[in-house]
Amino acid sequence: MTDDPGTTAAATTPPPPPAPRPDAVASREAAAIEASSAASAATAPRAGDDDALRQAMQRVRAEVDKAVVGQAGTVTGLLVALLARGHVLLEGVPGVAKTLIVRAFSRALGLDTKRVQFTPDLMPGDVTGSLVYDARSGEFEFRRGPVFTNVLLADEINRTPPKTQAALLEAMEERQVSSDGESLALPDPFLVAATQNPIEHEGTYSLPEAQLDRFLMKLVVGMLEREAEVSVLRRHADGFSPRALTDLHPVVSAAEILAAQEAAGRVQVTDDVLGYVVDLARATRQSPSVELGASPRASTALLAAAKAWAWLNASSAVTPDHVQTMLIPVWRHRLQLRPDAEMEGVSADAVLTSVVQQTRVPI
Repeated sequence: MTDDPGTTAAATTPPPPPAPRPDAVASREAAAIEASSAASAATAPRAGDDDALRQAMQRVRAEVDKAVVGQAGTVTGLLVALLARGHVLLEGVPGVAKTLIVRAFSRALGLDTKRVQFTPDLMPGDVTGSLVYDARSGEFEFRRGPVFTNVLLADEINRTPPKTQAALLEAMEERQVSSDGESLALPDPFLVAATQNPIEHEGTYSLPEAQLDRFLMKLVVGMLEREAEVSVLRRHADGFSPRALTDLHPVVSAAEILAAQEAAGRVQVTDDVLGYVVDLARATRQSPSVELGASPRASTALLAAAKAWAWLNASSAVTPDHVQTMLIPVWRHRLQLRPDAEMEGVSADAVLTSVVQQTRVPI
């Protein structure tokens, strides 16, 4: 697969081998994924066989492409997060298909999916569940909320107050919900895909640092290239409905997803690459534009994403290229810039690009 998790569909990102790359699309790799997806569409993967499992992931991409145009990098980012057992924050202006991408992705996976529209009056119990009195038994019983699913679409997550946002913290980190002294495990696999609008601030609540840190990566969903936008209009002119998605079908099983997660976790990492990740994190902390740099948890998140990316590229070990490709989407939301740097228009992406350029790469 190929399509990079770096930035928007129009942004540039380091070109890796043959696998997906979230949030920015490399055209020649995009062509490669299309060809490989078509070639493997008739092959049924066997759990435990890495090549077959990679083909299954390619089929997910091909299936999503039936509904989504020009956002291959974002779909790849979702795949990387799924393999790394992480969560994704999708940021983009209204109308760039953030919700459609997640709906199509979950439909191709065939997993149980629930959507929560986050609003100012949403309560924590509306997400996690709550104790309800049963008049027949005379006892309280826990009624499970929508978080008890495989894929949770948290739509416009910044429109709900911090108290409700915080209800997801335990679920995202511990994969469980606690109620009345009892811990209830969430299904496996479990992925939270949240969306937010970066330009509208009235009636919104910015995600606190602790909440942002629970997302493995932040993918910026950008505007389409002209050819892709024409293709979108052509599909709608031919009768495509983004609400139904009746043409999309599950192309991978839960067992195959879990096997792929285990396979990605087995990718080897040398001490030199581990040292490189640490050097990058330390460089962010020393940047004059950064008030709070990448934490050790940010380093472990980058390592997990790099391993998933390496596995998708059929690599037996993580290389510095894999780390660099994942750096921006995994760390862009974890850096806290100094106020004066923000006023000058400095972005986290620009800081991370500079960090990569100035940090010695192990040979």
